[in-house]
Amino acid sequence: MKILNKTKQNIIADKAKVADSFLTRMVGLLNRESFSEGEALVITRCNSIHMFFMKFAIDVVFVSKENVVVGLVSDIRPFQLSRIYFRSSYVVELPSSAILSAGISIGDQIEISS
Repeated sequence: MKILNKTKQNIIADKAKVADSFLTRMVGLLNRESFSEGEALVITRCNSIHMFFMKFAIDVVFVSKENVVVGLVSDIRPFQLSRIYFRSSYVVELPSSAILSAGISIGDQIEISS
């Protein structure tokens, strides 16, 4: 899957996966040792994340049901918690520094395609 920032007309990730079941949402990135450029994990029904037992830092984009960016967390490290973004419907987890390098901003329109 691809994730596009429609506002900026650039690709955020071209190797995205979706975590939409109880098990895949619970496991998330816990079974990973690293996260490469271009990869992403979309976690459905999510308005906050935890980094318990993670092995590396990530960037997190919180997105509303209207596919608008409502929150950004850069470089969240293992064993930290994000704040709750009540307007978020899903999150896009990305490698650290991806928010900065892709120029993602609050209010940007996101599109996910296969």
